[in-house]
Amino acid sequence: MKPLLDLVRAHKSGKSVGIYSVCSSHPLVLEAALRLAERCRSYALIEATCNQVNQEGGYTGMRPAEFFESVHRLAANVGLPAERVLLGGDHLGPNCWKSLPYTDAMQRAAVLVRDYVEAGFRKIHLDCSMSCADDPAALGDELIAARAAGLCEVAEQAAQRSGAQRPVYIIGSEVPVPGGSNETMYDLAVTTPDAAAASIEAHRRAFSLRGLEDAWKRVIGIVVQPGVEFDHQQVVDYQPLKASALSRSIVPIPGMVFEAHSTDYQTPSALANLVSDHFAILKVGPAATFVMREAFWALAAIATELGLDCGDSLRKILLEEMRREPKHWSAYYKDRAQQHVDLQFSLSDRIRYYWGSPAVSHASYLLLAKLTAIGIPLTLLSQYMPVQFAAVRNGQLDNSARALVLDGVAQLLRGYMHACGQDDVCGVVHHPTRGER
Repeated sequence: MKPLLDLVRAHKSGKSVGIYSVCSSHPLVLEAALRLAERCRSYALIEATCNQVNQEGGYTGMRPAEFFESVHRLAANVGLPAERVLLGGDHLGPNCWKSLPYTDAMQRAAVLVRDYVEAGFRKIHLDCSMSCADDPAALGDELIAARAAGLCEVAEQAAQRSGAQRPVYIIGSEVPVPGGSNETMYDLAVTTPDAAAASIEAHRRAFSLRGLEDAWKRVIGIVVQPGVEFDHQQVVDYQPLKASALSRSIVPIPGMVFEAHSTDYQTPSALANLVSDHFAILKVGPAATFVMREAFWALAAIATELGLDCGDSLRKILLEEMRREPKHWSAYYKDRAQQHVDLQFSLSDRIRYYWGSPAVSHASYLLLAKLTAIGIPLTLLSQYMPVQFAAVRNGQLDNSARALVLDGVAQLLRGYMHACGQDDVCGVVHHPTRGER
């Protein structure tokens, strides 16, 4: 993971640079991220969470090796060299099995980490912050760190057995559990410098006790709460003054930056401020599928205007799937009066769990195929997708349904690219053209 080590070194030397991580499993979101990286001659950092991808399939049905191969297949299709595709595992630990006693949960977590490393993932977030069935309600730094160090040892051994490059590591988890928060938030407490320092020191000691000093040199970041989050209807924006003490605290720590989760829906200036304040790794997930859903809903409206039934069908099938299998949203959307709106439009985007179902996948494909066959009138494109309409009129974007969806996602990711200082490489704003579909 030399690119990430080099990035951290550059940031620590005083350059306001960073990298954004796309945490999604949807092929169109991934393709948009990979295309942007190819165009801009940059790296694409793609991550999977323990809930998305694990040895039992996760909610995507994919195991680590399958996800790794699917991303690299997409990268090859868009012409992005394999060496510029970086894959990471997020919240790797006992989260998926926390209902079990900690011994059983940690055994499964060890298999999870081993499978990720052996599959080729080289950025590993070790997260043992959650309590298991026989644990106290809250775990202390020492216990969290000891369990993380045990998983790091598993990862190091897996890399050695496979003769692969050793991973870089992320520690800490002062964020909501994987999958998002299920509570409304009006303000957030920023991680204190003392809490961050205590977590770093506890992990350093735990790594040392297991003889993992070399691995500790590859711990490039710690997850903290800089004061950013979102719930169903609102966003808590980054406030640099509130995080200034935390920001300064990482400066003297060699080789480490902060990793910021839940940066979805932050403004472009807030993202840039985060990177300047040493939150040099920005995670984005639900916002990417949120803007993809917006593009599909716009295309569905266009299809309806054209007399096609495939637009209404997509929305109807998606909502039917969500109501038929409510496990991914029932704990989140508790207000029944608001439920119909939340199912489709909530910023927490629980709809993202359902795009991969066979019925929804088929309906999505049918919508794109029918609109491609009939063509999208510019008048309707202007009405429902004005940003893409402007790009089409300027000759920067092909007026095809698939290209329009990809551009909707790319618009979001360009804000992250700019914040991370990567658009200096890219040069100009780019939209996928006919030859790149």
